[in-house]
Amino acid sequence: MYFDAAPVGAALLGHAMDDDGTGPVPLEDQLCYAVYSAGRAIQRTYKPLLDELGLTYPQYLALNVLWRQDKQTVGGIAEGLALESSTLTPLLKRLETAGLLKRTRNPDDERQVIIALTAAGRALRARAGCLAEALLAASGMSSAELGEMNRQMTRLRDALAG
Repeated sequence: MYFDAAPVGAALLGHAMDDDGTGPVPLEDQLCYAVYSAGRAIQRTYKPLLDELGLTYPQYLALNVLWRQDKQTVGGIAEGLALESSTLTPLLKRLETAGLLKRTRNPDDERQVIIALTAAGRALRARAGCLAEALLAASGMSSAELGEMNRQMTRLRDALAG
């Protein structure tokens, strides 16, 4: 990997040349690809467990936002997931059809839709706890190591988001 002093910044962003100076740094040496491929690997680890819960990964993320704070607007959930409301709406409709949440218009502002967990949606939280355990087991890393990596990725994301 490119961790010599001068080329570090450019190499991590994929702007430096490869060893023979003819092209971009190989994907495996780029931070963006490491983050992307790690995310995909995590999703593959979660998939069998999510299948048992009847959820997709994006549905799991939306439920996570609601498990932390129930009764949110579609816009609030979208903001928490860094998505557009229009992207989130079909996903929320599917979760409502599955009986995991209820969508209602805000009586004070008809333009807003309030999303609230149903009893089944709240109960699913306990069953979804196994995902963290699966990641811990599959990674071969300690809880502390994964926690530190999460803090670093969060710091990077926040810095890039401005």
